[in-house]
Amino acid sequence: MRRSLTALVFLGSCLAAPVAIAATPPGQPGQGPGGSDYKTAEVVRRGTGTVSSGAYIFHGNDTPASRPVVVFFHSWGAVNPALYGGFIDHLARKGYLVIFPRFQEVNRSRPADATARAEALIHDALAALADDPQARPDLNRVAFIGHSAGVPVALNVAAGVGESKLPAPKLILGLVPGGIASNEKERGIMLRDLSTVDDQTLLIAMSGDREHLPSDRASRRILEATSAIPATRKLFMRASSDDHGYPALTATLASPGSPKPEYDAAAIKLPPDPPRDPKQKNTWKWSADMALSGPQTILTQQLGNNGIDSLDYLAFWKTFEMAADAAFSGRDATVLARDPKFVDMGNWSDGWPVRRLSTQLPKVAGQEKQPEQGPRRELNMSPPRTSRD
Repeated sequence: MRRSLTALVFLGSCLAAPVAIAATPPGQPGQGPGGSDYKTAEVVRRGTGTVSSGAYIFHGNDTPASRPVVVFFHSWGAVNPALYGGFIDHLARKGYLVIFPRFQEVNRSRPADATARAEALIHDALAALADDPQARPDLNRVAFIGHSAGVPVALNVAAGVGESKLPAPKLILGLVPGGIASNEKERGIMLRDLSTVDDQTLLIAMSGDREHLPSDRASRRILEATSAIPATRKLFMRASSDDHGYPALTATLASPGSPKPEYDAAAIKLPPDPPRDPKQKNTWKWSADMALSGPQTILTQQLGNNGIDSLDYLAFWKTFEMAADAAFSGRDATVLARDPKFVDMGNWSDGWPVRRLSTQLPKVAGQEKQPEQGPRRELNMSPPRTSRD
């Protein structure tokens, strides 16, 4: 009996040993892009509009001369800013004014109406914040971040700035693009004529290596459709999974989620809707595309369970900050593509490098090679390494 008990204890210690000594992924850098060198410790959280049609506003509690503006376009169904709270908190504390337009009313609004709703919400938010002594939006430094179906909405808004009179974004970062409809009968966001997107825009589309094929197709489509933007101002990127240590890094559709309960919409009070005129006829009709599909429901749930990790710090947050700095200063994508720091993901605790980001400048007809070569380091275009490798 004693011998068998000893054997069990020995076996258990052997099984637990790999977990105990497993390398850990890099944490948030102390400074620089993606880092924790924040300008302020507290974030002001408020809203504009009404309960059924509003936008959430986030910025530091300091009073700078001006703030660059980030408009954050959520995925279809992820209308609660808490699902992206970590990213929003990071941006606000870094000095950005973040506008989160809730362009969807779940089970009551259609994808076909999303772009117009987003435009109206952004317009009203900027008007409300124009003279605000803390918000101080700088309309010459505007960037869009979109996730999944939020990417085509962001591009549609960028394509329509001539009519909507909204400021044109200098940067559009599309994270795991998706939700694009090919025709009006399909569920999803119909693209406008994206050839009208300003040619000075810096456009980046990033997918993850897990379930990447739909995102890759959507990325290629938007990179081709934005024909006015030169190839030197576009990048296709991919974040890679890495299971070298524990916990493993997994680049999925839900990876841009960074839940933070402090940003729950329920804690941000919006004015009630005005009373409806009883003489006005109610024209609202329900349609099937108002309801979330199964995959959309699952994605929204996954966003709420996706912990903040190295992919957030070094793939999404760092990429945005470096790209915004380039876009606001007039530099193009080639500068980023040849910067080794742009693709670097740091090291595991045992010194082994985390799989780096991949960057690719889109090909241009008549060119045999890319206008600029990337860093002379092996990029991660191969499938992720499994634990059996």
